[in-house]
Amino acid sequence: MQTKHLGRSGLVVPPVVFGGNVFGWTADKAMSFRLLDALVDAGLTAIDTADVYSTWVPGHTGGESEAIIGEWLAARPGYRQRVLILTKVGMEMPEQGKGLSPAWIARAADASLRRLGTEVIDLYQTHMDDEATPLADTLGALATLMQAGKVRAIGASNYSAARFAEALAVSARDGLPRFEAMQPHYNLMERAIEADLLPLCQAEGVGVIPFFALAAGFLTGKYRSEGDLGKSVRGARAAAKYLTPRGMRVLAALDAVAAEVKATPAQVALAWQIAKPAITAPIASATSPEQLAELTRAATLTLGGAAVAALDAASAGD
Repeated sequence: MQTKHLGRSGLVVPPVVFGGNVFGWTADKAMSFRLLDALVDAGLTAIDTADVYSTWVPGHTGGESEAIIGEWLAARPGYRQRVLILTKVGMEMPEQGKGLSPAWIARAADASLRRLGTEVIDLYQTHMDDEATPLADTLGALATLMQAGKVRAIGASNYSAARFAEALAVSARDGLPRFEAMQPHYNLMERAIEADLLPLCQAEGVGVIPFFALAAGFLTGKYRSEGDLGKSVRGARAAAKYLTPRGMRVLAALDAVAAEVKATPAQVALAWQIAKPAITAPIASATSPEQLAELTRAATLTLGGAAVAALDAASAGD
């Protein structure tokens, strides 16, 4: 399995980053442990999570995903050196805090480290922009964490191209660590960042690890009509908006390429991102060993230029 350098961070990631939002939500502790074991065995050893996973579940307060990863690491001596832990700060932790102020970053990072049961976070990402806090203050707080050995590299998510460019400029001006990774919303149905953010990252040598790589499951092909939306927890909430002529066109193109390369639509959708020079590794999740096998196959699937062009054409436009 080929790997890629994540920006200039010194971190090396596999072709697919595993989305840990499912841990403690759609995958219980036992299944999460099975998935984590299988990830290591398969070589998909970069795990993305966040402090807010999974505050949206009734009765959850945040930190559930990190805590499960921490329990798994505690039960697997020596495994910490075999995986990369990517987590995030900035979104609201109910009745605790939110944003990117230095005080909250310091507190949130220590809380994440405790839950994860580790001394260092490999990639610490600002989960969303906080325009109320000066970029220099946020970057300074992240620099303090790096100097303390609590964080190896930093990244950002959900920034506009203009704000991300400003953040990179502040780092250069003030001699502060820079964001080495960007985590944007990007997939065959969501390509807006190709106009500005993606070229910026490519020009600046910033790694790109998109979330919702399968468009909340739509690109697996399981949602082809409104009658399909009840198939999963996320169906009606996220996939319904893609039931459009463009969405059907994309699914038809995925079906055609999948038949040609003897793969599934989900594998092809991920391989399309992996084939893009500006993309380091898409983020995708699984809630069963069978789904994880899909991700493993996608990580080693190479699409030809004609297949990529066909998918580009089918997904063009809004």
